[in-house]
Amino acid sequence: METYGELHRAILNNIPDQAWLKDTESRYVLVNEAFITACGRTEEEIIGSTPDKVWPSELGKVYLSTDRAALEGGVRRRYEETRKGADGTLRWFDTVKMPIRDDEGHVVGTVGISRDITDFKRSQMELIESRSQLRQLSAYLQSIREAERTRISRELHDELGQLLSGLRLGLNYLQTETAATTPEHASHVQMLKDLVDATMDAVHRIASDLRPAVLDELGLHAALEWLTESFTQRNGLPCELRLSMSEALAHEIDAERSTAIFRVVQEALTNVSRHARASRVIVEIHACDDHCVLSIADDGCGMDTSRAAGSGSLGLLGMRERALMLGGQLSVESRTGHGTIVTARIPLHNPSGAH
Repeated sequence: METYGELHRAILNNIPDQAWLKDTESRYVLVNEAFITACGRTEEEIIGSTPDKVWPSELGKVYLSTDRAALEGGVRRRYEETRKGADGTLRWFDTVKMPIRDDEGHVVGTVGISRDITDFKRSQMELIESRSQLRQLSAYLQSIREAERTRISRELHDELGQLLSGLRLGLNYLQTETAATTPEHASHVQMLKDLVDATMDAVHRIASDLRPAVLDELGLHAALEWLTESFTQRNGLPCELRLSMSEALAHEIDAERSTAIFRVVQEALTNVSRHARASRVIVEIHACDDHCVLSIADDGCGMDTSRAAGSGSLGLLGMRERALMLGGQLSVESRTGHGTIVTARIPLHNPSGAH
C-alpha cells in the first residue's frame, strides 16, 4: 500500500496544476506540491483536514458544498472560480471535481484538479474590451459618415439643384428666342434641355441615395415606403413592404435606430439587386416587446452562408455591425437555390448599461 501511495504522490507531483484526493467526509487524503504551494500550508496541516480548515472560511464553505454535490450527484463537476494567489493578487482557476468509486461502484471519495487560467482570462477580457472599443469606434465612424452623407446630399440637392434649375430656365428662354430661327438651333436647345433634365434627375437620385430627405422630414415609415417603391422602379422587381408598426411608434424611434433600420433594409435590397436573381422580395417590419424585428426575404438563387461569412462581404458585415452596435443581432438564412432571408432584431431603447 505504501508503494501504491507513493505512486499516486509521484503522479500528482508531476502535474503542474493543483491536484488532490479527498474521502467522503471531504478530508484531504493526498495533495500535490502545486496544491501545497497554493494554499500556503504544510502537507501535515492539510492531510486529514477539511477545506474550511485549510482555506479561508468563505472558500472553505464553497469547497465543502461542491464536494457534497459531486458525492451526492455522482457526476463530474466543472466550474470557474477566483481566489487570491500566493502573491495576493486575484487569479482565475478552472476547477474539475469528480467522484471516486470502488470496484463495486460505491463512491468512496473525490478527486480534483484546479488549473490557473489567469493569463487566458486576462487575454479574453482584453479581447472583449478591444472589441468593445472597436465597436464604439465603428459606431462613431458610422455617425460621422451619416453626417457627411447628409451634408453632401443637401449640397447636391440645394446648390447643384438650384444651379441646374437656373440653367433650365435659361434654356427655356433661349428656346423661346430661337423659335423663329433655324430648326437646327431649336433642336440643339431641346437637346441641352433634355440633358439638364437627365442631370437633375441623376442629382436627385444620388442625393436621395446618400441620405433620403424623407427619412429626416417624414420619418422611418415614409422612408421605407419610398425605399421599396424606388427599388421596384429601378429594378423592375416586385418589392412588398409589410409594416406592423404604427406611424406614431415609428416617429418615436430615435434617429440612430431609424437610420440603422433604414440602412439594413437598403443594404439587403442592394444585395438582392446585385446577386439574388430573384423574382420577388418581401420586406417585413414589426415592433414586438420593445424590439423592432425586420426581415428581407427573396426567392432568388440563395448562397452558401458559411462561405459568404468568410468571403469578406462588407455588406453583410456592415449590417451585422449596425445591429450589434445597438444591442441587437442579425442573422442570414440561405441555401443555394432556395432564396435568402436577412433577419435583424434591434432594441427600440438603449439596453441597460449600454454606452
